[in-house]
Amino acid sequence: MSEQMKKEDEKQIRLKWFGIPLLFPFLKRYKGIILCMVSLVLLNGVIDICFPLFQKYAINNFIAKNTLEGLGKFILVYSLVIVVQIISSMVDGYQASLIEMNLSRDLKRESFNHLQTLSFSYFNQNSVGYIHARVMSDTNRISGLMAWGMMDITWQVTYLLGAILIMFIINWKLALWVVALTPIITFVAVFFQKKLTKLHRKVREINSHITSNFNEGITGAKTSKTLVIEDKMDEAFVETSDEMKFTSVKTARLRATFISIVMFMASLAMAIVLWRGGKITLQGLMEIGTLSVFMNYALGLMEPIQTIVRIISNFIDVQVNIERFTNLMNTHSDVEDSPEVVEKYGDSFEPKKENWEPLNGDVEFKDVSFKYPDGDEYILEHFNLKVPQGTNVAIVGETGAGKSTLVNLVCRFFEPTAGQVLIDGRDARERSQLWLHSNIGYVLQTPHLFSGTVLENLRYGNPDATMEEIEAACKAVSADTIINTMDKGYDSDVGEGGDLLSTGGKQLLSFARAVLANPRIFVLDEATSSIDTITERLIQNAIEHLMKGRTSFVIAHRLSTIRQADVILVVDDGKIVESGTHEQLMAKKGAYYTLYMRQFEQESVEAAFH
Repeated sequence: MSEQMKKEDEKQIRLKWFGIPLLFPFLKRYKGIILCMVSLVLLNGVIDICFPLFQKYAINNFIAKNTLEGLGKFILVYSLVIVVQIISSMVDGYQASLIEMNLSRDLKRESFNHLQTLSFSYFNQNSVGYIHARVMSDTNRISGLMAWGMMDITWQVTYLLGAILIMFIINWKLALWVVALTPIITFVAVFFQKKLTKLHRKVREINSHITSNFNEGITGAKTSKTLVIEDKMDEAFVETSDEMKFTSVKTARLRATFISIVMFMASLAMAIVLWRGGKITLQGLMEIGTLSVFMNYALGLMEPIQTIVRIISNFIDVQVNIERFTNLMNTHSDVEDSPEVVEKYGDSFEPKKENWEPLNGDVEFKDVSFKYPDGDEYILEHFNLKVPQGTNVAIVGETGAGKSTLVNLVCRFFEPTAGQVLIDGRDARERSQLWLHSNIGYVLQTPHLFSGTVLENLRYGNPDATMEEIEAACKAVSADTIINTMDKGYDSDVGEGGDLLSTGGKQLLSFARAVLANPRIFVLDEATSSIDTITERLIQNAIEHLMKGRTSFVIAHRLSTIRQADVILVVDDGKIVESGTHEQLMAKKGAYYTLYMRQFEQESVEAAFH
């Protein structure tokens, strides 16, 4: 997290802490459980208040009078009260856990589902770690505090107010002596809690650095060894872990000091009760059992005060988590379907496929201008291009030239800043994103496979595909040559992100997955750049066969693979500088000619060394 974000979080904590109303829509779902929990917490608080009164009764009626008459009834009532509190505490704990787990699940589910609706620009502007923290860490802290914090603060406030009330009813003068210590212990608790909260935040921050360093040390182990920087990595880790230890010890020392002061205040309260209460008792104005009640309440007041201050501090602290979560939920996608489109075609979670028209594959850029949401310069200006059904469009250019922009607009990952992208003669915005995406087969340069088996990954392309269709798709792109070498074939595990496969193997499975989807538009984003020359030759013919009758956009790395394209677009510095067939562009001897000849020379040199 950046320093600016940390400062903003601190500012939010200082200026605004009452963020619970933002969670009301989620808490409202469990109002029955919450009301039941709060009722039982109030009951437990009242029972806690009553225990010293039981002690008073026992001392005044059994010990002071030196008799056991009525002891059986007293034990029975006392035991029943204890049983009631045990049962209600168990139910309370269960309900708090239920609220925490359900709220955590709901917050995670809502945030994850919302992320599915956001456009590419959000993920371009926010790191994976930042998004992961919003979905996991923030929701965990919010749900935990809402459940247990609500229970604890209700219990402690009930006991604190009830104990003070009973002390004033019994003997208001002695109660004033005890209560006089309350502002002092409150001030001490607030003072120490502020410092402890600050240190806790620092510990969490250092811990995130340690996690980051540890992650880099593991994932970058090969790089560290090849660069021979193990000592520097170790030095950085030792430095961060030492800082963690120093801050944690400082926190523990401050907490120990705070606890010692609270114990001293409790002892002081006890001394005051014994001094003033003892005098009153010796004068015969108060029973010894009543004095014991005051002693219990004097000791018992200290813990609720520090607990209430700690929970309020936690509520203030969790405000930043609530703000982050609500900011995520209030983030709108740069690409959204209109209410009319959603009404007719449905959304990503509830599609109305019965209303989906078939897609033929005619694509047209009509006076399109585009700049990225976080950019200032136009990537395209007044761009026009007609791509009839079945046309093969190749997009070439230097690395970073902006080749993906056209493809992103066709796929509606971004909306044009001005103008229209027409699909089958209609503005793409007139139909749902899911309808369009369901008709596009996209194979990335860096393929991604989901954790699971080969078969499970292939079925993402078409969940209803038969085994024969899956095998045919794999054979068409030569993915079967990879699958047949695996121990369990289609049931083999691919590992996290497909790490158990080579990059070429992952690419071939991505091709097969796209083929299974039977799309009307194919997009290949430098899809053969990670495949060796032999494998590339195997699938090149298959690709040409699969693209027949389908509109295709190919972002090419190897120019030799797109010579048969119907139209080649040359992109330079985000602008289309040339367009035409391979022969036309070579004859111009312009940008495409320069790129082609440079790559041809490089491939000739590489071939000579092999």
